[in-house]
Amino acid sequence: MSSGCTKIALLIDGANLHAASKTLGFDVDYKRLLMEFQSRGTLVRAFYYTAIIEDQEYSSIRPLIDWLDYNGYTVVTKATREFTDASGHRKVKGSMDVKLAVDAMELAEHIDQMILFSGDGDFRPLVEAVQRRGVRVTVVSTIASHPPMIADELRRQADAFIDLVDLKPKLGRDPSERPASREPRHHALHLQRDHSG
Repeated sequence: MSSGCTKIALLIDGANLHAASKTLGFDVDYKRLLMEFQSRGTLVRAFYYTAIIEDQEYSSIRPLIDWLDYNGYTVVTKATREFTDASGHRKVKGSMDVKLAVDAMELAEHIDQMILFSGDGDFRPLVEAVQRRGVRVTVVSTIASHPPMIADELRRQADAFIDLVDLKPKLGRDPSERPASREPRHHALHLQRDHSG
């Protein structure tokens, strides 16, 4: 099967990918990420899963979510819940695992390859179930960190493993490329002098 007709879906565990890229010292350029996988086949869907802290007026992740939403990603969010555990510690709960698994199972009959951006070992049974439906599963995470950010059982179950460190040249955004503050750009105001006269 040629790569042009391979139907691909991306499922991105946002918190997991963010943690892995930070550990490797780079920011992911999500536009480049989309283009990279569009070049490998027909991109059916690109899901991005993240939890959002409820009751927070401004979340630092909000601009990213809005950008992704307008630029080809299907963003799936879930409000986190704060609770106090048995020992009196405040905890935050906001797992997207079940929603990601449901979407993956629904997509399985429409795709040839699933790219899962996560190192979470809880996804091993999901990968196995999707593979039984004839879908090749590639997992993207990293073993370059200490300890590795991918669970061994997930890596073994996947058909292929891509280390995020190998994608850095294609997906990485130099921190100096971050959008500048919203100050007026003076370099665009080069006025031509009137030499007549």
